[in-house]
Amino acid sequence: MGKAFSKPEVMTDNYTHYCPGCTHGIVHRLVAEAIDELGIRENTVGIAPVGCAVMIYNYFDCDFQEAAHGRAPAMATGIKRVRPDMMVFTYQGDGDLASIGMGEIIHAANRGEKITVIFINNAIYGMTGGQMAPTTMPGQRATTAPAGRDTAQTGMPIRMANLMSEIVTPGYVTRQAVLKPQMVNKCKKAIKKAFQYQMDNTCFSFVEVISTCPTNWGMTPIDALKWAEETLLPYYELGDYKTPEDA
Repeated sequence: MGKAFSKPEVMTDNYTHYCPGCTHGIVHRLVAEAIDELGIRENTVGIAPVGCAVMIYNYFDCDFQEAAHGRAPAMATGIKRVRPDMMVFTYQGDGDLASIGMGEIIHAANRGEKITVIFINNAIYGMTGGQMAPTTMPGQRATTAPAGRDTAQTGMPIRMANLMSEIVTPGYVTRQAVLKPQMVNKCKKAIKKAFQYQMDNTCFSFVEVISTCPTNWGMTPIDALKWAEETLLPYYELGDYKTPEDA
């Protein structure tokens, strides 16, 4: 008989609030499966962001804290230093992490904090209505860039995994995607590896996930997946950018 498909134990029965076609739900499940398979539910603390995933604590049956906008790595640092026995992870979007939270994430990585960061890159501000984010592509339209991102005025999109990999302090930095089943499987392995590095007290770990936002992109879910693959992936190349073994 085939293996039965079931909901991860750490996930609640609550319906998510995400828009149709949003890939937050996929990443939630991958994080939940990693927590279950590693057996760390009872000593895991998640840090919720300000953004579309602000209510992630409603969907996970483990301890959670809510951070101020962009400050999740700072809160995670405090928890991990006080309780180094706990598994601490943040779940953040590109506006939260790569804009207002840029200082927090860079310095947490540079200090080598033993935390895990799940970074959702969908190239837009989601919850606040589709404004241009640091990750928005050249020419991509947003409510604050109705004619498309003008790189002469705003610069190029920030590639966070590339940037984080340049920090000298040892760490695990990878960029994955959830646009196709095989990508989803690779993303799960990366998330599980990131948690394992923390379990072993090895290093800071950072998993960037290329995701979709059909609503704010003004696309159907299918078109959003196609656009992400054709437009985002050539610029945001997938793969491991840094491992502690490289040090």
